[in-house]
Amino acid sequence: MDAFGKKIKDRVHETIVGQDEILELLLVSVLSEGHCLIVGVPGLAKTLLASTLAGALGLSFSRIQFTPDLMPTDITGTEIIQEHKEKGRFFDFVKGPVFANFVLADEINRAPPRTQSALLEAMQEKKVTYGKKVYPIESPFFVIATQNPIEQEGTYPLPEAQLDRFMLCLRISYPDENEEKEIIASPPRSFFSESKAVASSKELLKFQNEIRSIPASKKVIDFISRLLRNSRPEVSKIELVKKYVEWGVSPRGGQYLLAGAKARAFLYGRPTPSMEDVKSIVHTVFDHRVIVNFLAEAEGVSSEKLTEVILNETD
Repeated sequence: MDAFGKKIKDRVHETIVGQDEILELLLVSVLSEGHCLIVGVPGLAKTLLASTLAGALGLSFSRIQFTPDLMPTDITGTEIIQEHKEKGRFFDFVKGPVFANFVLADEINRAPPRTQSALLEAMQEKKVTYGKKVYPIESPFFVIATQNPIEQEGTYPLPEAQLDRFMLCLRISYPDENEEKEIIASPPRSFFSESKAVASSKELLKFQNEIRSIPASKKVIDFISRLLRNSRPEVSKIELVKKYVEWGVSPRGGQYLLAGAKARAFLYGRPTPSMEDVKSIVHTVFDHRVIVNFLAEAEGVSSEKLTEVILNETD
């Protein structure tokens, strides 16, 4: 890994034990100007990982705890009445927590769709509209949303169209035995890390611009195109896809796959993305975009399994 990726990883590992793969994928997403959805049970340091990464990158950080009574204005901000000696009373817009470089949306599926949409619109447009005024969100802008997969009572799962706005969907798992022993023996980590940043928003914007201009070979672009088409039952040549898939991956998924491959190539100091870069992140881009049908659900065929089939049968 290049110097930038290594210093960020080393800084994060001062606080976080393990989770190397998740951290690398988060860096890929940040460098690609995408957003991440992290699915994992409580107690796996999802929140701590997000705040520590934001601190390492030198980005302003805000955390939004999603609850059933959370309102859209609790995220975007609202107008309040102010009083001035000369102007008298007037409305002033007070920005909400979404106006940060790095936003953690904790347990996004606990809030109703109206509130989820307020965040998702800001993610897509990088702006907030209140009344007739538009308030831009400063770049860099990155959102990590978390979901708890074991408690579904009182939750509002994200619709497929909204899931598509997340570049990557990461499934965080339990640490291995040695990492868990280290975690148990260490004192509890504070929520916010006090160590100094090892990067800056200016540096990150520079790298994002460089990655955007990285060229990709025709071979890589053609491979991504074949992956997309093989995920769609109406045109796929793969029998299991025709049988079990309701909807395949969108063109936006293909754009994200190429952007992520470019970012991974950058992290490893390569001038252009390779087939290996594409294959290494295809699950995180495809799994939440391959929508299975009722037959697949009845027979226990998951989107993860179908993504693996698509990858193995696409030459």
